[in-house]
Amino acid sequence: MDSLSSAEFTHPTTYLNTASSGLLPARTAAALHRAVDELAAGDFSGPERWIDTARAGYARLAGVSADRVAVGSSASVHAGLIASGLAPGAEVLVADGDFSSLVNPFAVRRDLSLRIVPLKRLAEEIRAQTALVAVSTVQSAHGRVADLAAIREAATRCGARVFLDATQSAGWLPLDAGAFDYVMCAPFKWMLCPRGAAFLTVAESVADATTPVFAGWTAGESPYDSTYGPITRLASSARRFDASPAFLVYAGVMASLSVIEEIGVATIGEHNKALARRFEEGVRSLGYEPVPTGGSAIVSVPGLDHAVPGLEKAGITVAGRAGNLRAAFHLYNSSSDVDTLLEALPARR
Repeated sequence: MDSLSSAEFTHPTTYLNTASSGLLPARTAAALHRAVDELAAGDFSGPERWIDTARAGYARLAGVSADRVAVGSSASVHAGLIASGLAPGAEVLVADGDFSSLVNPFAVRRDLSLRIVPLKRLAEEIRAQTALVAVSTVQSAHGRVADLAAIREAATRCGARVFLDATQSAGWLPLDAGAFDYVMCAPFKWMLCPRGAAFLTVAESVADATTPVFAGWTAGESPYDSTYGPITRLASSARRFDASPAFLVYAGVMASLSVIEEIGVATIGEHNKALARRFEEGVRSLGYEPVPTGGSAIVSVPGLDHAVPGLEKAGITVAGRAGNLRAAFHLYNSSSDVDTLLEALPARR
């Protein structure tokens, strides 16, 4: 991993903020430059290839076939698609403090029953009235990992569908997207992609019951025969749920996903979690208690958010979220990055 990281990443700072945005690999930057040059020269043969390659790459990482993957430009649009298909009065269960892009599309539908419960009680709060459980696999605010097995078991027992947001885990935490009804991901964080791409997996069992409200001409079974008027035949695959993608971005997406595939999600995850544990041990020695996460690449420390501006000035990039200092460890980080951060933090008085 070290040799690949040195070849792909040359950031001059101690960057520990992947939970906000991942760094672009060198191959991704090169792919974007090539794509710009091609389009500037009038060569438009690339966009469909970029989309198809990215779709297939994400499918492999998500553990599903490519025909179950829809693409778009924003995770919140995918969430809006799911929210739009719920019947008036349907109960949607979400975790307290979950990310707004997941929750808001359901909250703005005033005719839905939105029930908010603590993450640790999410599985036990699923009941017969619950139509949909919407939850992030890993919480943005503090890095807690959701108990997906318990959520899936309870949802199956009660007949509820499950909608996951894997934005804070895809790329370091193995994902079996096929085990859930819907899984969305904005890959600009842990998958190191340019911002402006999004993926949604839709299980075959719910595809026919899901209306592709954002369907454009590419949603047709034969897109170039679907450019005018109502589409007479939607794609049989999840491509019917595509929200018009930003073509240029996907030239970078396909390159970034190749980095994740080459190293392997499990390998990246073990590396990231080892660094997180090192940091947790270090902050405890300084007198702080990090938020318990259940084994995450994200560590949040209450009482240290005030240190974030000073760390930024010192060339250490972390985030302040929900009153905590939040550090996120990824494949381009090392133990020396952890130690640099710890050395810059004040001991608790």
